[in-house]
Amino acid sequence: MTTFVTAAVLPKGVKAKLLLLFMLIAGTIYLFLYAPSVGSIWTFSRSVVFLRLVIKEAEITASVPLGDALKVVPQPTRLSPCPATPPDLVGLIPVVMKALHLTELEKLYPRLEPGGYGQPSTCRTLHAVAIIVPFRDRNEHLRVFLRHMHSFLAKQQIAYTIFIVEQVAGETFNRGKLMNVGFVEAQKMCNWSCFIFHDVDLLPEDDRNLYTCADQPKHLSVAIDKFQYRLNYAFYYTQRFRGRGDFAFGGVTAMTKEQMAKMNGYSNDFWGWGGEDTDMYERLTLAGYNVSRFPAEIGRYKMIKHDRDRGNPVNKCRFELLGETKRRWRIDGLSNLNYTRVEFTRQHLYMNVTVKLYEKESIEWLKKQPFAKKC
Repeated sequence: MTTFVTAAVLPKGVKAKLLLLFMLIAGTIYLFLYAPSVGSIWTFSRSVVFLRLVIKEAEITASVPLGDALKVVPQPTRLSPCPATPPDLVGLIPVVMKALHLTELEKLYPRLEPGGYGQPSTCRTLHAVAIIVPFRDRNEHLRVFLRHMHSFLAKQQIAYTIFIVEQVAGETFNRGKLMNVGFVEAQKMCNWSCFIFHDVDLLPEDDRNLYTCADQPKHLSVAIDKFQYRLNYAFYYTQRFRGRGDFAFGGVTAMTKEQMAKMNGYSNDFWGWGGEDTDMYERLTLAGYNVSRFPAEIGRYKMIKHDRDRGNPVNKCRFELLGETKRRWRIDGLSNLNYTRVEFTRQHLYMNVTVKLYEKESIEWLKKQPFAKKC
């Protein structure tokens, strides 16, 4: 006859030893997974930040709270959940292109918490959304953007913060890598259910364009005034990418943490203008997703007029990189992201993260690859 010994009948000394052993094992596992990231977060050091991932699904394991870096105020439990569709949406809304001074903007939105955190006061929100904005040298655009977006987002009854992810001077602009950085940094402050990746020069015209995520990656900026509100602006790429359907996935997009992780985020190797959006479309199809969109009459945007940035020249090797997406998407992205956090500031209207992205080291490596001779 088999005899089973349970914890209830073990001597007290044995139970104490087993409990101590369990605590030691659990503590060791915790330190192995989280200790490296905790140090870099709390010290705000200038050491390079490396994201550790479980490659199977690129699941992030190094995200921990940042204390009071972002003031998230719990909503009263007595509040009823917000409706799935906000009740005060009207459709087309005015878009004002006048840039106000930041002090004037702060007076317009006094109810925001430090760090630009907003949430509804009349119901419990169903969505926590991080707005990730890659940025450099467009201060006037930023002020126009903030004026419009805080009003727009408040009507949608979501909890949100706008993260301005700024690249240091002296490097060629890398939009995709900045969005990877924003995705990683935002998770250190809150358990966001959705991430909106947003160009600073695009302003939504219809408040029915909900800034929430779906079971498929969402392309929000379906129709832009500069392109006569037609979804054809991505088709300037080579004939190689034509004939395969609609692959526009830029401007403003929405993805969950799981979707971003499964696609391994954006490529880190597109320095300069062009290519990273098409590469991302390739990634989402390779990961088994389809693009979700609102009708063009809802996904309307106005673009703030501007000239090409001096630090954002056309990427000469974008086509070569696009030809390698299928082979490299699992190893180029969140899984090999490296950057230095130079500055971290909490403004009334937004969170600002300034980073160095290591262009020189990246380009030197690319030039050694047989597929990137033009880099």
